[in-house]
Amino acid sequence: MFFLTLIVCFVLSVLITPLIKKLAFRIGATDRPNQRKVHQSVMPRIGGLAIFISFIIGMILLHPENPSSLPILVGCFIIIATGFLDDLIELPAKYKLIGQLAAACVVVLWGNLQVVFINLPFGAQLQFGFFSIPFTILWIVGITNAINLIDGLDGLAAGVSSIALISISGIAFIQGYLYVFVIGLIVLMSTLGFLVYNFHPAKIFMGDTGALFLGFIISVLSLLGFKNVTFISFIIPVIILGVPISDTLFAIIRRIINKQPLSAPDKSHLHHCMLRMGFSHRQTVLLIYAMAAFFGLVAVIFSQARIGGALVLIGVIVLLIEIIAEKIGLMGKDHKPLLNIVRTLTTAKDRS
Repeated sequence: MFFLTLIVCFVLSVLITPLIKKLAFRIGATDRPNQRKVHQSVMPRIGGLAIFISFIIGMILLHPENPSSLPILVGCFIIIATGFLDDLIELPAKYKLIGQLAAACVVVLWGNLQVVFINLPFGAQLQFGFFSIPFTILWIVGITNAINLIDGLDGLAAGVSSIALISISGIAFIQGYLYVFVIGLIVLMSTLGFLVYNFHPAKIFMGDTGALFLGFIISVLSLLGFKNVTFISFIIPVIILGVPISDTLFAIIRRIINKQPLSAPDKSHLHHCMLRMGFSHRQTVLLIYAMAAFFGLVAVIFSQARIGGALVLIGVIVLLIEIIAEKIGLMGKDHKPLLNIVRTLTTAKDRS
């Protein structure tokens, strides 16, 4: 029944997506090209509905049991409604944020999904106390927006989300979190069915309907699967989501450096930088898939590592991310502090 349901979710998504495409054109939920967009023609953009409908049917068929199930589903409906309205009438940013906060609050307060404390290395413990609720809400809203920010090329958000879901489900299975494993695979198969139409050249976009839903469900699954409050379990979802999280962090740094509002749009995200480097649309997407897969593999290794090895691994990853970000100009073409230090040291060595 389990594997049959997964197949049903994939097939349903494949069958429903063309119907959603027709609906998008009929109600005017389309994305028109502009100077910030990569596409050149009007595109339907509520494809995330196909993912969501397939997901709901999968949940009905398998009915995985968990005290947080109903709050999670209610949160999903709120986030889908928010994304759908934005795709249809382009909501102001504050109303989108209100929708995301509402969905997060339902899960955190009603579903009692909170990170209360973290056991740090060498016996220390970080207690969140009163901040456990805002911290958990911030995590959900942050990851939701991180997935939304990378939704800039055909198949990019769907593919990166699928790789993250594979990683989350795999580690959840290894660690015995079967509820997370089951839901993760339901969302994965629903997303892969949509990706059939969304990979370059895309016939439909997932829009905020899909990007917000995927970001929301991934953020919730990562909390459900890895909230046994150890340092390693806390870092695992951060590594799995290395691509969207790092892209979001560098976008924030870039806007601070340029003295721009944090919500200001630009064309300096990871995929924009890679396109400017000369990679084609398809090559850029596949390279970012490879990066996401690398982070997923590192997360699996990290989940089995001892604390000393885990700390070394974190240091190497952070250094690697910084070097790549400076190389491709994620913080701006002139802001390369680490590479400038290396260049200065090399020059000084050559002179001596």
